[in-house]
Amino acid sequence: MQNRNTKFSVLIGVSVCVVAIATVVAGARWNGINPFQNAVRPQNSTVNSESEVKMLVSLSPADRSAKLVELAAVRSDKSNEGQVTPQSRARYLLASDLIQQGKAAEALTLLDKLEQEYPLLAANIALRRAQAYQLTGDKGKATKAWAQLLKNHPNAPEAAEALYVLGKSKPEYWQRAIAEFPAHPRSVEIALNKLKETPDRADLMMVVVKGGHHIKDYVAVTDNLAARNSAALKPEDWEEIAFGYWEKQSYGKGAMAYSKAPRNARNLYRKARGLWLDGKIPESRIAYQELVQAFPDAEDTGLGLIRLSRLSDPKEGIMLLDRVIGKFPNYAAEALLDKSKLLDKMGSAQSASDTRKLLLTKYNNSDKAAELRWTIAQQYAKARDLKSAWQWARELTTHNPDSELAPEAAFWVGKWAQLAGREADAKTAFEYTIARYPESYFAWRSAVFLGWPVGDFTTVRDLSPQVVHASGRPEPPVGSPALKELYQLGQDRDAWTLWQIEFTNRQEPTVAEQFTDGLMRLAVGDNLDGLWMVGSLRQREKPDDRSQYLALRQQAAYWQALYPFPYLETIVKWSQERQINPVLVTALIRQESRFMPKIKSVVGATGLMQVMPETGAWVAEKIKLKKYSLEDINDNVKLGTWYLDRTHDEYQNNSLLAVASYNAGPGAVSDWVKRFSFNDPDDFVNKIPFPETNGYVKSVFENYWNYLRIYNPEINQLMAEHYEAARKKAKP
Repeated sequence: MQNRNTKFSVLIGVSVCVVAIATVVAGARWNGINPFQNAVRPQNSTVNSESEVKMLVSLSPADRSAKLVELAAVRSDKSNEGQVTPQSRARYLLASDLIQQGKAAEALTLLDKLEQEYPLLAANIALRRAQAYQLTGDKGKATKAWAQLLKNHPNAPEAAEALYVLGKSKPEYWQRAIAEFPAHPRSVEIALNKLKETPDRADLMMVVVKGGHHIKDYVAVTDNLAARNSAALKPEDWEEIAFGYWEKQSYGKGAMAYSKAPRNARNLYRKARGLWLDGKIPESRIAYQELVQAFPDAEDTGLGLIRLSRLSDPKEGIMLLDRVIGKFPNYAAEALLDKSKLLDKMGSAQSASDTRKLLLTKYNNSDKAAELRWTIAQQYAKARDLKSAWQWARELTTHNPDSELAPEAAFWVGKWAQLAGREADAKTAFEYTIARYPESYFAWRSAVFLGWPVGDFTTVRDLSPQVVHASGRPEPPVGSPALKELYQLGQDRDAWTLWQIEFTNRQEPTVAEQFTDGLMRLAVGDNLDGLWMVGSLRQREKPDDRSQYLALRQQAAYWQALYPFPYLETIVKWSQERQINPVLVTALIRQESRFMPKIKSVVGATGLMQVMPETGAWVAEKIKLKKYSLEDINDNVKLGTWYLDRTHDEYQNNSLLAVASYNAGPGAVSDWVKRFSFNDPDDFVNKIPFPETNGYVKSVFENYWNYLRIYNPEINQLMAEHYEAARKKAKP
């Protein structure tokens, strides 16, 4: 390993706040596209300090204790009666910390009569008091406190906690909990406990199916319900079961359940799609035909016809696609592209060409027109006709700027212009790529070509990027005032619990509800599903949903949720030890495991850095580590960063090859280098033959770039300046 005297400057700021620039726009109007469309202007770099206490949430209880004690001692200003004061918040948060530390007596002192000053959290304060008395071991006072909570706040979700505790000695309380708060996690726990005694009770299993998506044995309980009580279940019950299976990606079981759910187009489509995803192709074909016959005019049928055409012979497929083209305009572009491919297979070259021309004229702005343009551009590039490739890519960015392919096309417009010696055009294209697609991998590649200090494949390892976290937390866009308050105070489990009751629209959530659900999941460490809930918002297609999503992505909170920094201290510790850029390590972990410490792949890769057991054993022997667990955060990052260091050393600190090797193995990467050479790294990435590794490399460096632009003050400022220059340039 080379000697590197690199100092990593990773700051976890509380008093300092650099708000993320969600999307910053640069470049002038280009090819008729308004680069400011869907853009985000830089936000003010100061935080709205609603409360001193909320600014302390990111600190550990030990680090914030002294300040909380100080704030709790300040007398409230009577002129602010009716408002939540820093003193009330400080008393509550300090009491909560003390309860976690087992210091019940001190907590009870702080909680005394706090409800009167802090009515917003009155029920939760009563809950904290009961928990504190429980800690003292005084059973009588604890029982009285739980009963008082139930009496004073019978309709509050916290009452379910009291019913749970009191029900341990009086079973009727457990029945009340299930009846009055069926979605509460405690009610789910009660149902699971009772099922151990009476495993055939369908009503208890339905409690779990509807409210227990978070539990480990969810699918097992759902299987049991479907197997033991099939005849007694109503269609609405089957729809709940089907949705649960779909959420857990048990698509074959979901298809079975959707077949018994209310008969509508969406459920029949999901039945057919689930069978396809489960590998049951003949059955899927029959199910799609059932959808088409039962709901010939439904929007889901348009997509169903396209799916069915892909399971049919070419002649029948063309007939089905013609039906889509004539009847379902929202899917006509996709049907035309599929039809052109079938015509090519049938040897009808002229008809295929005519079909593609129709796609590019009648559906010029569609995503499928973008797909066709990019395919043609790549064909010309492969033939070394860069001028034609450039023209087709430029057309894509002009007519299809919102396509998923547009960031790549915009970058290659610049890259091909550069290869042709047109430096000014290349610069404009790279600036535009950052402007229009700032979150993309190709924005990072463009920043590299513009000379920004973001690191290239051969230099990124040794960078020492400063990372500054924003103080305080965003307010969730929906949810009760109590939920929002608890979340902003870092009382994550309590906020998440309230959300389980308040989130009643799980099957068709609004944009705001889905984002809030993502925030709640991330808060309690359910990072895999949390990141999916936030990230999948970009797939919203309905106009109202789309506009709400575009508004949301202009907020720093959206990007900070999508690119969180859990386990930062551990990552920094071992990144420093291995002398690897810690932001790069964070980016790799996000891609490998979504920050889930105990997650396992189908082949056994485990933990944050998805270390294979045999690799872990080999590395442990190398570093003389006798006892370790791949599910332990510290052990996993220790082993994973050692291996990442080794892959860097194998390829002379080329992080592209090192990251590719981490995913595909050194043998595969060495073979690719021999086959494709490495004269142009962007060309090399495109030639990586493993689709998984191809996407993996781009995703890791896209993550890296986003962490920089969100949390690094220097890049943050560059983006702001870039936007301002573009704004001035675009003025008429």
